[in-house]
Amino acid sequence: MILNEPQVWTLIGVFSAVMIGTATMLTTGFGRILRAEIGRVDDNVGHIRESLDRIDVRFDKLEASMDKKFDKLENKIDALEERVDDLDKEVANLATKIWRGPS
Repeated sequence: MILNEPQVWTLIGVFSAVMIGTATMLTTGFGRILRAEIGRVDDNVGHIRESLDRIDVRFDKLEASMDKKFDKLENKIDALEERVDDLDKEVANLATKIWRGPS
């Protein structure tokens, strides 16, 4: 086949146009799909951030509640320590009176 004939050049042109059109369509489609998927990922990340913010708020509330409870527990322990110290002093006084005998 000689490349001088118009039919050959027409076929080469048609083939080239089809290949360029196919490459263009694939590239455009891939770009659209990529943008759509990136949008979905961005939406999912946004939902995850919202969930983490809600969890953070819950942890803050839990921490505040636990702080209050620990403060109450510390107050009760301090009061108990005072009572034990008083009891210890009274036992020491009784022991001193018992082992020293009447004065």
